[in-house]
Amino acid sequence: MRNVVLGALAVLAAACQSPRPAQPAQQKENPSAPVAKVGGQAITTGELDELVKSDLKQLEQQYEEQKYQLKRQGLESMIRRRVFEAKAKAEGITPDELVNRDVVAKIPEPADDEVRALYERAKAGGQQLPPIDQVKPDIARFIKNQKAQAELTAYYEKLKKDMNVEVLLPAYMPPKVEVAATGPSKGPNDAPITIVEFSDFQCPFCVRAEPTVKDVMAAYPGKVRVVYRDFPLPSHDLAPKAAEAAHCAGDQGKYWEMHDRLFAANGKLAVDDLKGYAREVGADGAKFDRCLESGEKAPVVQEHHKAGEAAGVSGTPAFFINGRLISGAQPLEAFKAVIDQELKAAGKQ
Repeated sequence: MRNVVLGALAVLAAACQSPRPAQPAQQKENPSAPVAKVGGQAITTGELDELVKSDLKQLEQQYEEQKYQLKRQGLESMIRRRVFEAKAKAEGITPDELVNRDVVAKIPEPADDEVRALYERAKAGGQQLPPIDQVKPDIARFIKNQKAQAELTAYYEKLKKDMNVEVLLPAYMPPKVEVAATGPSKGPNDAPITIVEFSDFQCPFCVRAEPTVKDVMAAYPGKVRVVYRDFPLPSHDLAPKAAEAAHCAGDQGKYWEMHDRLFAANGKLAVDDLKGYAREVGADGAKFDRCLESGEKAPVVQEHHKAGEAAGVSGTPAFFINGRLISGAQPLEAFKAVIDQELKAAGKQ
């Protein structure tokens, strides 16, 4: 019965799953060495490496980051154990007794209203559940465990502060990648930080990341330049034309206005929509339509995409901060960690 309840409650909480560790890329062999022959004609190591180089680069980056995360998690485990052991020794009890006394014993039993509310939420999520009386003890235990975990975390953080715990392991810094800062930009050209953003107007994660980009620029006035480059994903059939539309508007000095309007479009990016947005942002409609219909900006979008592939981009959004990759819609703190390190290295913090 417990498994049934916990399965039903899965809709209420997300669990992080560790990705399978990537393997480091093998060293390159002689580029002219054959790896296969077709009709007597060789396929060389160099040709193969060229085909998979962006994927290999991404795997190498993932491998290095996962190595760091394993070390960071291991360090946190060691700190946690020593903190609790030290506190327990000072109290003359075991660590388990310490946790039971200062955390577990202080967690009240959940009220009936709490239990029923969680049960109803699970049912509203489409779960088939037994009558509440049959599963009430399991739900109450689940709620109590959740509260205990939160209290234990807060207790641990307080102990670390009381004991002046210092983490001296440097923050993870992604390796630097050569990425041309070519494309529409905002911020000073001589800014010490250049962020090259590869993005897709049809990508919901890219939409989510845009406010963070604005927060980054606000947090570092005059120190950050953002360069936008197009990376429409194959699964997003409307994204290439949307990218062209932004460049067509850019010809009339309306690139960033169109950029923001496209990200606010909630996926409505059909050609007629694009033409309407151009007029909304103040572009000359006839000029815009001719540009968009001619496809003259398609090579520009394709060039951006090629640059992203060469840098190892496989998904969006992808941000290269002075060449260091941050992948996905990351929080402001993730950007700050890299930016602060770069500013410190440049003596401009």
